[in-house]
Amino acid sequence: MELTNRHILLGVTGGVAAYKVAQYARELQRRGATVQVAMTEAATRFVGPVTFQALTGRQVYTDQWDSSVPNNMAHIELSRQADAIVIAPATADFLAKLANGLADDLLSTLCIARNCPLLVAPAMNREMWANPATQRNVARLIEDGIVMLGPDEGDQACGETGVGRMLEPEDLVEDTIAFFAPKALAGKQVLITAGPTFEPIDPVRGITNLSSGKMGFAIARACRQAGAQVSLIAGPTALPTPRAVRRIDVTTARQMFDAVQAALAAPVRTDIFIAVAAVADWRVANASDSKLKKTAGGQPPALQFAENPDILASVAARADAPYCVGFAAESEDLERNGQDKRRRKAVPLLVANIGHATFGRDDNELLLIDEDGSTKLSRDRKDALAARLAQEIARRLPPSD
Repeated sequence: MELTNRHILLGVTGGVAAYKVAQYARELQRRGATVQVAMTEAATRFVGPVTFQALTGRQVYTDQWDSSVPNNMAHIELSRQADAIVIAPATADFLAKLANGLADDLLSTLCIARNCPLLVAPAMNREMWANPATQRNVARLIEDGIVMLGPDEGDQACGETGVGRMLEPEDLVEDTIAFFAPKALAGKQVLITAGPTFEPIDPVRGITNLSSGKMGFAIARACRQAGAQVSLIAGPTALPTPRAVRRIDVTTARQMFDAVQAALAAPVRTDIFIAVAAVADWRVANASDSKLKKTAGGQPPALQFAENPDILASVAARADAPYCVGFAAESEDLERNGQDKRRRKAVPLLVANIGHATFGRDDNELLLIDEDGSTKLSRDRKDALAARLAQEIARRLPPSD
């Protein structure tokens, strides 16, 4: 699990978004973390300490004079056990305390006395967030190395709409996982294709495949967590967009080709291209503009096929080609066929699925093939394999100029 062996000190301050933090605490534990909660007195007016005690199985601390800590130094002892402190929600008042070094209760004293990273998830009315004093405080906190998780934009408890609401629990979890992930791709621009393509026969029928897009989406998420800026060109799939990933939806192979070419033509150079999508080799050349009707005793339509562009090979052939990674699904002679395909496409790294029945599954097994041979990534969940693959790609990148 992605947060195994991580201990999070979760600080809850007095905002209505505190009710969402119960779900955040639960999700952190589901990902493998242990969670210790400390609350301000104001926070207890929104959610009772017993809620967090029941969810975490740990005593909740609210008082800096708590004598249950053997040396009466909860503000020291609690932070020394933590891999990170996360304040959620972080009110405007608490941000001001942090920015100015105030320590007048347990939670603010914990933050001043910490020797671990501090992450804050702001939550307040849009006018409070936009207030110059709040923005000065936020700028100072960022300068001091404190990590901002949000805020988000949308409907607020007061009935107004704007920037200032706390991130949703699932987004907070994603950002927490990303914080701990090694940043092997920091500063890199990554372009990924994922999912199937759909080649129309008529307005209601088409030719596609069983690709779910899960592996490609997992790689997009992993590359973002590794510090990259990620663009994801996705064929037809209902998968949610990974957090902080730019998504471009397409349908056909030619649309995917055009989207890739447009992304490569952007002013910011793409450093890495990962072609995970299961792109149709052929399209229907004589697709009908109207629905093909079945007639009594009639013959089935005669479909004519034309070859689709080879997206990976076209990118690898560019004079300004990024580092290219291809994917292959082979059913036999995996390494030999993979090496042949890698050379034919002229790419430095080809990733072969071990076994062809991986579509739609949550797990996979991969063989990484490059000019030096092959490296096996044993069967695991696709998100775990994606994280390992991101590190393997980073290790193979040529030195920067």
